[in-house]
Amino acid sequence: MKVPPAVSHRDFLLKFLKDPEASAEYLNAALEAGDRKAFLIALKNVIDAHGGMTRIAKASKIHRVSLYKMLSGKGNPGFLNILLLLHHAGVGFKAVAKK
Repeated sequence: MKVPPAVSHRDFLLKFLKDPEASAEYLNAALEAGDRKAFLIALKNVIDAHGGMTRIAKASKIHRVSLYKMLSGKGNPGFLNILLLLHHAGVGFKAVAKK
């Protein structure tokens, strides 16, 4: 996909991540890197692409401020919250065998 020079990286990323398949691949790459902070940043980007923090907070019934804290570099969201956020961002979670 060719990026026009006038489009910011962030705008391009958010447009790209609107596709649930692209979001899933992006999150999987962050998981494979094994860096919790990178995964939380990737999840925040996916949430931004799928309606933003306010929409996802309302849909998931998680207070918006709590959501920001969860997805900060120092955040530590629980597994159920991760599943809930993924669901509302249009992405699922599944385990696969290592190759």
